[in-house]
Formats: sequence, C-alpha cells, structure tokens
Amino acid sequence: MTSDFYRNIVIATDGSASTRRAISYGIEIAKLSGATVHALHVVNTSSTISETWTAGKETIYKIMMSEGENIVSEIKEIIEASGVEVKEVLLDGYPSDEIINFAENNNIDLIVMGTLGKTGLDRLLMGSVAEKVVRGSKVPVMVVRTGKQS
Repeated sequence: MTSDFYRNIVIATDGSASTRRAISYGIEIAKLSGATVHALHVVNTSSTISETWTAGKETIYKIMMSEGENIVSEIKEIIEASGVEVKEVLLDGYPSDEIINFAENNNIDLIVMGTLGKTGLDRLLMGSVAEKVVRGSKVPVMVVRTGKQS
C-alpha cells in the first residue's frame, strides 16, 4: 500500500545511538507510504568554528565534514537495507535552520528526528534542535524520544 500523503521524508540525525529509534520510525512510515527518505545530517559549523580562527580552520572543517559523510553513509546503509529509497544529504551550518530550510525548499512532507529527552537546566543551557525545528518548521515534524529520560 502506498500513499501520496508522504512522498518525501527527512530523517534528521546527529549520528548518535539515541537517534536510532527515530530512524526506525521514519523507515516504517516510508515503507507504508512508499516515500523516499532523505537521510540528513547537519555539521554544526555555526558555533564550533569561530569566525576569528585562522590556524587549522580548514583542517577542522574537513574533519567535521568527513565525520558527517560517515554518519550519512551509515544511515543510508540502514535505510537501504530496509528496502526504502534513500538520498544522502549533508549540510553545514546551524542544525535547526538547515533542517527547516532543506525541508521547506525540497518538497518534504515530514521531518522525523530524535531527541535526547533533556529537561531542566540541560535543555535551558543547550537548547534543543528538535524543539527549534518543531517551533520553526512549516513542515510537520515527528519527534521520537529515545525511551530514556535524563
């Protein structure tokens, strides 16, 4: 059974084990709807690489992008093994902004992402990419908890 409701799904991942559950949910929705999955990872260069750095900036950027390529490639293998069509997407910048922009500019019908379930001071200090995507996206967002609360 396929549906036109979800044709393109973004599964946004940071590569952590905690996002595996979100990947599974995204795969199942794609199977049910016949959607293409866009396995998306954003290398957070917005706060990691300072504008004032000069020495080593290019090397750090290359290392971060290489790690991002590995993350997307690993997720692509998982999704392909399930029989779902998948496209790799590697972006750099501020994660929530990049996820929202990609979804809104590429006919994405659903964003699926995980959360660490942070509460209290952790969330206040660090913010939450998932929360920012939920608040800022015009595209529906499914946030999948890891099942663990910290």
